[in-house]
Amino acid sequence: MTLLEDVVEETRRERRIAVLATERLILRAPRHEDVKALAALVNDRSIAVNTARVPHPYDEGDAKQFIDAVNKRDREACFVITLDGALIGGCGIVPREDGGEIGYWLGVPYWGHGFATEAARAAIDHAFGSLGYETLHSSARVSNPASRRVLEKCGFQWTGVRLARIRAIYSAAPTDCFRLDRGLWASLKAWGRVKHTA
Repeated sequence: MTLLEDVVEETRRERRIAVLATERLILRAPRHEDVKALAALVNDRSIAVNTARVPHPYDEGDAKQFIDAVNKRDREACFVITLDGALIGGCGIVPREDGGEIGYWLGVPYWGHGFATEAARAAIDHAFGSLGYETLHSSARVSNPASRRVLEKCGFQWTGVRLARIRAIYSAAPTDCFRLDRGLWASLKAWGRVKHTA
């Protein structure tokens, strides 16, 4: 591919992915100008060990490879999370046989401020709305209670524990598995148990 073809393809993919706005955040498609910021944030072992697919160490080559690979499949939506224009994390939905799978991460300086929950709720709205999913799945390492709390605050129901391969540790680790159906999400929103996104 030529440089012009790369730019055209990236622009086409970015237009296909919605921009989601919340009270404090903007979720948008990752761009090649995000490579340095993405690599700087993700190259933290405490992030990598809590995700299934992120390698450690993580460099600009990994960030570029990620950006080139995402948002190519039908019903896939990968976003970077921005706060006042600065990249602070990532969130996305990928299709699987039994629904969609949602995942998220934040740079360590942004932990503990409710940003993961806010971004996840926007992505869930998008998944059940525009993407047409009926069921979403997610998981969190049993050693990561903060991520489990995000899922619970979003209405996900615990379904059990399984071993999941964690790329950064070259091994498997126990993870709590969760599920959320469209009907439960709609009920929680109707009863004000989860906030509506903008």
